[in-house]
Amino acid sequence: MNRHKSSDVARLSIFIAIMLLIHFISSLVFNLWPVPIKPTLIHIPVIVASILYGPRLGAILGGVMGIISVVTNTIILLPTSYLFSPFVTNGNIYSFIIAMVPRILIGILPYYSYKLLSNKFGLMISGILGSLTNTVFVLGGIFIFFSSVFGRNVKVFLTGIISTNALVEMLISAVIVTALVPTLSKLNTK
Repeated sequence: MNRHKSSDVARLSIFIAIMLLIHFISSLVFNLWPVPIKPTLIHIPVIVASILYGPRLGAILGGVMGIISVVTNTIILLPTSYLFSPFVTNGNIYSFIIAMVPRILIGILPYYSYKLLSNKFGLMISGILGSLTNTVFVLGGIFIFFSSVFGRNVKVFLTGIISTNALVEMLISAVIVTALVPTLSKLNTK
């Protein structure tokens, strides 16, 4: 194994560990959280890795995020688990697509948006775009593949998510990505 592959494996391992830690802690905190807004935070390391190390590592980490979603929704059954796991009642191949494709795209799109605008504004836009990628593609997938399950209430369901979780997730992503990437970039060059 050459040095480049070794460093990629080390980076992936560190980011996967961070993602699992964020997932575990946010699951605990948001289960006790009295407010209905429960933002997803696990996508932030995917965005950061995409910007710092490129779309290949970002896509791999996005795939890991998708797998975490499938496993979580298979083990911990919620009324919406079938949207992300093909292994539960009413889940199907579309559930797997919704769980995987948006998350893989989170690892690709921020890299290219940052390459277009390589400054702090570009970092902020990349954080927003990464979060928005998840929101748009997951909710779009739900609308396309599962709108019949929700009947006429699918628009209300999706609007509720967009007006609460999505805005908070975009703000958190923009702030953390803008603050974290320059610091990690300096550490990378040493």
